[in-house]
Amino acid sequence: MSSGFVGVLVSDPWLQNQFTQLELLTLHSKFVSLKNQSGKITTDDLPPLLATLMALSASFKEDEIRGMLCELCSDISSDVDFEEFLKIYLKLLSKAAEKPGGHKNSSSFLKACTTTLLHTIFQSEKSSFIQHINRYLGDDPFLKQFLPLDPDSNDLYELVKDGVLLCKLINVAVPGTIDERAINTKSVLNPWERNENHTLCLNSAKAIGCTVVNIGTQDLAEGRPHLVLGLISQLIKIQLLADLNLKKTPQLVELVEDSDDVEELLRLPPEKVLLKWMNFHLKKGGYKKTVSNFSADLKDAQAYTFLLNVLAPEHCDPGTLDAKDPLERAELVLSHAERMNCKRYLTAEEIVEGSPTLNLAFVAQIFHERNGLNTDGKYSFAEMMTEDVQTSRDERCYRLWINSLGIDSYVNNVFEDVRNGWILLEVLDKISPGSVNWKHASKPPIKMLFRKVENCNQVVKIGKQMKFSLVNVAGNDIVQGNTKLILGLLWQLMRFHMLQLLKSLRSRTRGKEMTDADILSWANRKVRTMGRKSHIESFKDKSLSSGLFFLDLLWAVEPRVVNWNLVTKGETDDEKRLNATYIVSVARKLGCSVFLLPEDILEVNQKMILILTASIMYWSLQRRSPESSDSSSTQSTTTTCTSTGESPAPSVTEEEEVSSLRGEVSSLAVNDNDADAVSDITTVSEETAIE
Repeated sequence: MSSGFVGVLVSDPWLQNQFTQLELLTLHSKFVSLKNQSGKITTDDLPPLLATLMALSASFKEDEIRGMLCELCSDISSDVDFEEFLKIYLKLLSKAAEKPGGHKNSSSFLKACTTTLLHTIFQSEKSSFIQHINRYLGDDPFLKQFLPLDPDSNDLYELVKDGVLLCKLINVAVPGTIDERAINTKSVLNPWERNENHTLCLNSAKAIGCTVVNIGTQDLAEGRPHLVLGLISQLIKIQLLADLNLKKTPQLVELVEDSDDVEELLRLPPEKVLLKWMNFHLKKGGYKKTVSNFSADLKDAQAYTFLLNVLAPEHCDPGTLDAKDPLERAELVLSHAERMNCKRYLTAEEIVEGSPTLNLAFVAQIFHERNGLNTDGKYSFAEMMTEDVQTSRDERCYRLWINSLGIDSYVNNVFEDVRNGWILLEVLDKISPGSVNWKHASKPPIKMLFRKVENCNQVVKIGKQMKFSLVNVAGNDIVQGNTKLILGLLWQLMRFHMLQLLKSLRSRTRGKEMTDADILSWANRKVRTMGRKSHIESFKDKSLSSGLFFLDLLWAVEPRVVNWNLVTKGETDDEKRLNATYIVSVARKLGCSVFLLPEDILEVNQKMILILTASIMYWSLQRRSPESSDSSSTQSTTTTCTSTGESPAPSVTEEEEVSSLRGEVSSLAVNDNDADAVSDITTVSEETAIE
């Protein structure tokens, strides 16, 4: 941030980018005017102010706003700061857009962000997304019959209804995420096959870092514009920022001065790296300001002019800087970019308007086309990358898991972001509600070291209360960034969460906790009862690397999802990899939210194997619960015969399946209170068998 920058600063970059500086100044002025004698502002103080704002006054009266705030906030007497006020304002804007007679040229959508807030996306952004889809999927063997899409039509919302487009777009964003053999791509899909595609899509999107907590399969099946565009926006952003790290682009080391700066660069989120890269070249070109966002700082197009002149001087137009009109200058910038082979992601009007989404996409595209960096850095790539492969893989898994929980914070780098303890407290509160004493917690930004230690001490204290293995562990160990300790703690958090989910299905139980042995026993029994012969001794069993046990287990809980014509014998390394890749996609297609990689199956990563098995168990028992078994069982019975390409598999009688279910639930019942749950589930299963 430039020391000469004058304006309202917001700590959350995403939140900052939703407003121009003029808007922030206006809102901040109005917000400050509400302060009472003690200098504080409560949620209850906000309705009179919000009702006077032009964007809301046409849609809501003051009492309506007060009612919505009561729904949004658990305690309207609690203090609010300016950033919380902005978040509330954005939420109300989204509700205003959804009302009949709301803004007709815009739709609210979810964006990848730390708070999963809603903001407004204009028709032009939809057009840019469609151009992106046409460009990257136009030659797809299945989709080419539907592409190119017309940006001025609603064809996009129709095409997404079968789930294929979004699954393909996920693989464009992060190649190999979905095994395309698991996508249902018949010309006409029945409702269950479409639902499987959408389930595969959402679970895979979570597995690459998308925020989908407010999106359901039905939303995608109906092609709801604001949610569809929100998901597509996140996927495009992930794709465009994929190379903004030292692993993919080691030349980025040129942006730093010494080894300490390299460590800092490793921790930066990709958006920040992109801004750092842009400012690096702007400084070389003589630009006096510092660009701190992808909105207001780019509106006059001057920064773009300097950037392109540095990167591609051979295409420079001397008249660009002389242009007095920002719109004219923006048009000249786009012409310069086109001469560099950068296709337009936005229009000159959108540069001047300061569209953060499209500006970020445009800058990222410039980076991909010509980053202007060289490989003559001071530090070797080996010196930069101090983590081993397994540590990096574990970090990825825990990061994605935390971000999928729906906490307010967003994790970019686990080892850095958990060191102040706040995110760990949020995770604990999510998986064990009420466990955190928020009165003794400090919210970021935290400058004082002892406040960070206090947060982490509370994390350790709660962990010990939850029977975690934290011998000789202190809060300061987390603050210091002890990698091994952090990974150990995160594993125990993930495992606890999974076991709590399983326990929650045994309603009204007050017995012993679920154990790893329970999960192992259930999996073996499920496979055996359905007539399969595979068996594992533990979650370290080397036979798991072939993938056959998991395919048997997935088939046992839902025969329709496994196409045996696609399964290999699992004997060679290539055959094992094909099976492992297929397993991950089939599990997600089934409805399991898993973050492991195929390598975790191939190498028999005990921890990830346990979580995968537990996730399948959770889905199976959830499906058999009294609340959902009728519809789920009917679905399975109705559609088993419709799946194409399945080879014959051992059959099992309805009585055997009922007996199996009775056995697997009984094995989890540990006291008299469990008997009711067992009885309920068994009764429903018997009724289904009779049908």
